[in-house]
Amino acid sequence: MKYFDLTGKIALVTGCKRGIGKAMAEALAEAGADIIGVSASLEASNSAVAKAVESYGRKFWAYQTDFSNRESLYAFITQLRKDFAAIDILVNNAGTILRAPVAEHPDEMWDNVLNVNLNAPFILSREVGKSMIVRGSGKIIFTASLLTFQGGINVPSYAASKGALGSLVKAFANEWAAKGINVNAIAPGYIATDNTEALRNDSNRAKSILERIPAGRWGEPADFKGVTVFLASAASNYVHGTVVTVDGGWMGR
Repeated sequence: MKYFDLTGKIALVTGCKRGIGKAMAEALAEAGADIIGVSASLEASNSAVAKAVESYGRKFWAYQTDFSNRESLYAFITQLRKDFAAIDILVNNAGTILRAPVAEHPDEMWDNVLNVNLNAPFILSREVGKSMIVRGSGKIIFTASLLTFQGGINVPSYAASKGALGSLVKAFANEWAAKGINVNAIAPGYIATDNTEALRNDSNRAKSILERIPAGRWGEPADFKGVTVFLASAASNYVHGTVVTVDGGWMGR
């Protein structure tokens, strides 16, 4: 199990307040890492994710950042540099989805989704990665999507952002693999979280989706614990530029 041991590591997890991000933070803490948590509305103390991390005897530091706002993002990065000498693991999980058909998808909706899902994780990875380059080691994980591979319906901005992330992961890996930094992504399938609530509430869509999943069920946030620890640990030292699907077999269809 030494290959999965994260004792002494510091992991930054964005979008960690609930759902997949919370499960990722919990898993990294269980493997031994201390957690820097950031979300748009994360409580300063006593949040559910903080309690979960601390239950494993790990430290938790909470930050709030609006990833749709460039000024807010850079202020967060500046504070990170003051508070931490090094970050070993970066999990870019924060994301948003706004639904409207292409012909009715306004600029404001497009810009908001691209800023949160693509621009912010690029900037954060670039800036955090600079110190990783100096140290010659680091792990960066992006949360991609099935829409990294497919177009979706009524979510053009989300599909564009997640499609771009698939190429961005490869671009980072091509430049940073030789510098000791692993950059990969996890692509969730249909998971029972806030993002899929509208789909699960649509009986016809929910039925058609479930019928196509070979595993026969919607995923749960806990399904991401193992793959997160794998990509954050020495167990994945020769894994670069890969998008791992956690989808109940959806892409196999």
